[in-house]
Amino acid sequence: MTADASDAVEIRNALLRLRRATGLPVAFGGLLEAGRQMRISELSGTATDALRSLAVTSGNGLGGKTVVLARPCVVTDYSVSRQISHEYDAPVAVEGLRSVLAVPVVVRHGVRGVLYGALRTALPLGGRMLEAAVEAARDVERALVVRDEARTLAAGGGAGAGWEQVREAHAALRALAPKIADPELRDELLEACALLTAGSASPARVRPAPREVDVLACVAAGATNAVAAERLGVTPETVKGYLRSAMRKLRARTRGEAVVAARRAGWLP
Repeated sequence: MTADASDAVEIRNALLRLRRATGLPVAFGGLLEAGRQMRISELSGTATDALRSLAVTSGNGLGGKTVVLARPCVVTDYSVSRQISHEYDAPVAVEGLRSVLAVPVVVRHGVRGVLYGALRTALPLGGRMLEAAVEAARDVERALVVRDEARTLAAGGGAGAGWEQVREAHAALRALAPKIADPELRDELLEACALLTAGSASPARVRPAPREVDVLACVAAGATNAVAAERLGVTPETVKGYLRSAMRKLRARTRGEAVVAARRAGWLP
């Protein structure tokens, strides 16, 4: 699948979560382009632009090693590490980075990108930091899987970009409805949402709870649990609960399957 601007936003948001969860002052990352290169497109906490747009070839440096192994890699002092090659020492030195971790973003058994976290001192990066970085990467993976499903469905069904805009509008309206104090106006808005799903050929036998639809609409738009929680004004755990309930009703095993099943059942446009 080809990366687009929305995929880059997922990387950017994941870097912010990585920094908050680990306490690391610097984070950066990017997605793989055609061939064997990964380009660093997103920076968070950096002091310079030395790493921006840096093309990392598979196998080279810490990120390239992570792409090849498809697993997290860590170095305590980048410039002198014997565990990696040193094609990118110059930009790393300009930014003043010493301890660096790199975590792959893996979708359907293929590496799609890399998230980095770094210190400007040579200190060991503990297991908890690595776990938090891996979880940030998992958020990106889940979002990319859903986006891939949406692109595939749009291409296969001939819906095109216009239909995707309808789905994005549906998600935005569902998220807005609970914030409207006037009950009549809120009901009118929800009725408008229902019109967007009225063309389903397979109406659901099991009806969803309104919040289950809200969560699925956010997921269908590519939102992670954290982003969906922020949009809906609830906690990430609440989002997970509604998503699990919806998946049970839809007999779906994954988020992507849930979105596809919800569209077939007429829950989503």
